[in-house]
Formats: sequence, structure tokens, C-alpha cells
Amino acid sequence: MIRAAGVSVRLGEREVLSEVDLLVSRGQWLAVIGPNGAGKSTLLKAIMGIVGHSGSLLVADAPAAALKPRARARLLAYAPQAPALPPDMTVFDYALLGRTPYIPYFGRDSRHDRDVVGAVLERLDLGDFASRRVGSLSGGERQRVVLARALAQEAPILVLDEPTTALDLGHQQQVLELVDRLRRADGLTVVTTLHDLTVAGQYADALLLLARGQAVAHGSPAQVLTETLVGRHFDAQVKVEPGPDGRPVVHLVRGEVRGERP
Repeated sequence: MIRAAGVSVRLGEREVLSEVDLLVSRGQWLAVIGPNGAGKSTLLKAIMGIVGHSGSLLVADAPAAALKPRARARLLAYAPQAPALPPDMTVFDYALLGRTPYIPYFGRDSRHDRDVVGAVLERLDLGDFASRRVGSLSGGERQRVVLARALAQEAPILVLDEPTTALDLGHQQQVLELVDRLRRADGLTVVTTLHDLTVAGQYADALLLLARGQAVAHGSPAQVLTETLVGRHFDAQVKVEPGPDGRPVVHLVRGEVRGERP
């Protein structure tokens, strides 16, 4: 669904991404991980056409840069880290914004558009929230509303930039379980950035590790979340062990902080 070869991004005088290769198969969940400033969000923005790039970047076999906005929105649904949430807008009307690619210019939403939004809200247990103002919701509820807008696009690719930011542990799990359940039910392809390495390893099929704008590892969670790779690129002392299901769990190890004396 997404294929990148030698993708680079410059923002001003600074090269933020350098020669990144990437392959995301249909129905796969890819988590992009890496230290702060590694270029994770920039890669997602390049896929979405928000920032320009050099190199080859294909979405569903079409050059990403050549996609018109409405065509792109029918292929890719994007939830940024800090989406604009008008506090006085109702949950239903906010989710209805996801139908914009299907509403004719100067036209109005159709009965079908409203039915799609209603069905999405029900799937996300938001049916009773339809008339609530977005500003009255909790953090976890707002995250589900943002996801509802993305799902209302009915796009085959879901791109989520840190979907669990600022959520407590329980709400993180609820959102990730929901994304995984919808991915399996609808055959969605999911691309996310995630800070928590263990969470990334538990939910994603494949990981892409970025460091200083370069792809330094790409493969299964067990291939990428090794003590050597994590220790080197996050400058951390860690122990990686298999969890109950065999997926890697990353533990911090107390010890001398690098660069400091005991």
C-alpha cells in the first residue's frame, strides 16, 4: 500500500529525512519509532503530502506527490498529534468532517454520509455522545472522536501520529485495541508513530526505527527491538525480554547514566 525508496525531506536548510526506504503491505500495522527529532512525524507528513520530498513515494501504486487532495483523502485518513478540536462542535458534526472528500463542492452531506458517520460512532461506542460538544469530552473520548472522523473517510490506509499521546495507561490500551480490532475487521492498513517501544512491539506487525533522519532498522518487532539497537540509538541501558505472547518487552535498566560520573 505504501512504498518509499530514497525519500528525503528538507525543512529550510536542514535535512530531516535522508534516503528512507519503506514498504507497508496491505492490512499491515507499521509502527515508526525512534528518539525525539528522528523524523518520525515528518515521514508521516511526507506520506500525507503535507511536506515535500525527494525520492520515490507511492501510495496504492500512485506517486504520493501527484495525488489530488480529494483523491488522497479517499486513500489516506490522517490523525495528527494535536488535531484542532472546535470545542463547541458536536461529536457528530466533527466526525462528519471525515465525509468531506465525498461531498460535492458547494454541496451538502447526503443521507448516506450521515448514515456512515452514525455507524462509525456506534462502532466506537460513541452513539450516545453524538450531540455532546467536543469540548465536554475526556481525553480518551476525544481520541475516539478523532478516530471516528478518520474512519468516516472510509480510506483503506489509517495514518496516526502518536495516537496515545497524553492518555493514561487504560485509555492507551483502549485506543490501541480499538485500532487493532478495526484493522482486522476492515482490512485496514495502519501506520503509526509510537514513543513507547513495548507498546509498539505488542501491537505492530513491523517496526521502522529512525535515528537522525535515517532508517537504521526495519523488520519484525523481535528484529528491531534488540538491546543493541535500542541501546545504541536511544542512548539508553535496556533489557529486552519476550513477553507472554513472545513479543519483545523493553525494560529500562538502572545504572550509570552515560556521560555522567557515579
